[in-house]
This record gives sequence, C-alpha cells and structure tokens, in this order.
Amino acid sequence: MPSIMERFFNPKSVVIVGASGTVGKPGNVVIQNMLDNKYRGEIFLVNPRGGKIGKLPVITSINKLPENIDQAVVTLPADLVPETIRALSKKGVNAIILAASGFAEVDQLGEKRQKELLQVIKETGARVIGPNTTGHISVPSNFTSSFFPLGKVPRGSVSYIAQTGNFCGISIRHLISAENYGIARSCGLGNKADLDECDILEFYGQDDETKSIFMYLESISNPTRFLRVAKRVSRNKPVFLLKGGATEAGAAAALAHTGSLAADGRIVEGAIMQAGVTRLTQYSQLFHVAKALDMMPIPRGNRVSFLSPSGAFTVCMTDVCRSLGLEVPELEDKTCKRLQDFAPPFIRMRNPVDIFGSVGIHGYDVAYKDALEGVLIDRNIDSVVAILMLTTETGIPDLKFIVDLANKYSTKPIYVTFMGEHRHNMASKEFLEASGVPCYLEIERPFEVLSILAKCRQYMRRS
Repeated sequence: MPSIMERFFNPKSVVIVGASGTVGKPGNVVIQNMLDNKYRGEIFLVNPRGGKIGKLPVITSINKLPENIDQAVVTLPADLVPETIRALSKKGVNAIILAASGFAEVDQLGEKRQKELLQVIKETGARVIGPNTTGHISVPSNFTSSFFPLGKVPRGSVSYIAQTGNFCGISIRHLISAENYGIARSCGLGNKADLDECDILEFYGQDDETKSIFMYLESISNPTRFLRVAKRVSRNKPVFLLKGGATEAGAAAALAHTGSLAADGRIVEGAIMQAGVTRLTQYSQLFHVAKALDMMPIPRGNRVSFLSPSGAFTVCMTDVCRSLGLEVPELEDKTCKRLQDFAPPFIRMRNPVDIFGSVGIHGYDVAYKDALEGVLIDRNIDSVVAILMLTTETGIPDLKFIVDLANKYSTKPIYVTFMGEHRHNMASKEFLEASGVPCYLEIERPFEVLSILAKCRQYMRRS
C-alpha cells in the first residue's frame, strides 16, 4: 500500500468532490489542470447532478465510488467538509485536499468549524492539506490539485512549501511565463489544520526529484520539530525560508490571511540558523534564487568576477558586492596577462573586467568569450557575472558561446545581466535561459542571488 505522501504526490487515482461543468468554477478548473498536465491516473468526479463533464462520467454520491481511491480534492463549501471527510473515510480515501475557505482565517464561526474539522480528522485518521489552499503540484507525476488555471507546469528540480494558496496559483503562473525554469513539487499549506511544513519538508528531503527547497511561512507550527527536520534535510539540500509576519503589521495580516499566529521572531531566527536554513527577505527571491539553482550549481564560495562594458559598472557593482558580503578578488597573474593581450594598452585588465576596450578591438564574441573563459579557469574565482551591452547599433552577438562555456565549466555558475535595448535583452534572456543560463534584467540582482547562495553554502556546512 502506498504511503500517505505517495498518495498525495504520486496518486494513481483521484476523486474530485464538487466537480463542476461550469467553466471557471474551482471544480471545473482542477479537472482542466489535470488534463493540461496529462495526468495518467484515474479521475473520478462527484456531483449530485450526475451526467458527464467532458468525456468523464459524474458519480452522484461518494457512497458510489470504488474503494481506496488514492486522493480526494474537495471543492465544497466549508460547512459540508466534515461530513464529506467522514464519507470519504468510509470508502478508504484518507489523503484529502481541502480547497474551502471559511475556517480559522475568517472569524469565530470559522474557528469553530476548524475545531470540528480537527476532531473529524482525528476520528477518521484522514490526512489533510488545507483548508484554505489552492492545492498542490507534483510535476513528475503530471499531477496537480490546484483549482487556479495553470496550463502545463514545466518540470525542474525546485520544490516549494507555501503557507498561502496563491503559490499554486498566480505565483506558479508567474514562474511559468516569466522565469523559464521548472519545478518538481509545490504545496500550498493553507491553514495547516493537519499536515504542516515539517511533514512536507521531511518528504522533500527524501525526494529524489527535489534538489532545492523554498518555503514561504507565516508561522511555524512546531519550532522544535522544524529545527530537527530542517537540520537533517539541509545537510544534503539547500533550504530557504521567507518568513511572513516578521513585523507587527505583518503578523496581523498573517492572522487574517491563514489564521496563523506568527511565532516569535527570535525563535524563528534562532531555529533557522541552527538548522542550516538560509533566510530570504523578499518574495521575488523565491523565484530569482530558485532559477539560479535549477540551472546552475551552488558556488563554492563568495569570490566573484564580473565582465562589464562600462567603467561605471565596475565601480558601482564592486560596491554592491562589498555591501553584500561578496569578494571581488585579484585574478591570477596568468589570467591578467591573458586579458591584457586582448585589451588596449591604456586599460589595465584586472577584476572586475572592463571589457569595453577589448570589444572595440576584437568584437563582442571574441572579447567576451576569451575573458569569460579566462576568469572561469582562474582558481581565485567561484562564480562569474557577465554584463551584456545589447543594442541594434552595436550589434547582437551569437550568445551560444556563453552556453558552451557554461557546459564546459559546469562547476562554476555563470549568470547574465543586461544594459541596453530592452527588446534585445528579453530575446537574449529567452535564448540563454532555454539553454540553462540564468539571466536577470536588474543589474544588481545576480549579485544579490550570489550573496544568498554564498551564505547558503556556509549554513549547509555548519549544519
């Protein structure tokens, strides 16, 4: 018999209770999402009206379902949830996604409903994700329980745990359309009436499909267990946390959002430092750092080189590096000599690399390619950022050389950022990211990511 996590993340059969033939309703969108992601298991639909939804027959009652379906997705109103769980339990369905809101996140009546829900969970032995969630995603199984329109979710190595329903909704839509990387799993915890971040983190830690883990949490249910699980997981996989509710106003918003009382900030800080977890401070970092890890390895250290078409960038970005705890070390003598051979004599080549003069003499492709390879070989460098200047007038180079070098020197990450004509920047980003080279439109962003990953490397070693 499959484990409960197998039933959630690799279900061979699923029933949608509250299935709907009306386009746009949650009970319809979840069906379409499963079809769009080419889910290969059996799909059962329950609605008292019966009939068909598309080509799928609709069963009028849970009592008429076959025994031991792996998972149920319940899209019914909150007041119908307890009796639905009882009915599903009698049919041997004990892995349940509860999409309904109207529980502890809203008012006293909601709190009462959630207490009743907890009692039903205890009585039946059911395991529940939610309530108040848009569901979860398991790309290796071509499966999602999300009722937010997603389309096809690309496969990758990043997995998410989020105490917000939107992560398996609008955030994944952003990822699909803007960031050009894929995921393995994503789980919206909602109110955490049953399964919580520790349960999912423990599963991700043992999951071969998951190479890095990102969490957005508004509270930590059991800090002691979280510390223990995270410390074990972070020894082998990078783990990141964005903690919502860190301020007084944020904590009040968290209570209104998911019914959570945020844990004391000092407890959270102490726990994650001991557990080898890297703290994030911005929502966008959940995507920018994840993209870097899906495409490139963690840098071995904090020593950075960058190639710049402007002297101003060499100055400003060096200041940025220093402020972020990144080193911009001296290059080996042989590297400096190699760079100087391509540069005009009035430019002293060093780190950071002012590439403008070399481009003027040898052309974009030759100058950037040789300089990029030179700093990648250098033993003093852990990672490289290439700042590209792209305009119609100066020409758009064939950037395949960056992809080739990324593959050749696969132990050192290469990030790309841009200054110049936006349409060329976007086209280059699409090309490079499709080939596994992460790109960032804001020039400071790759350095911020490298700073976070350098800390991550330290914390993993510490745990």
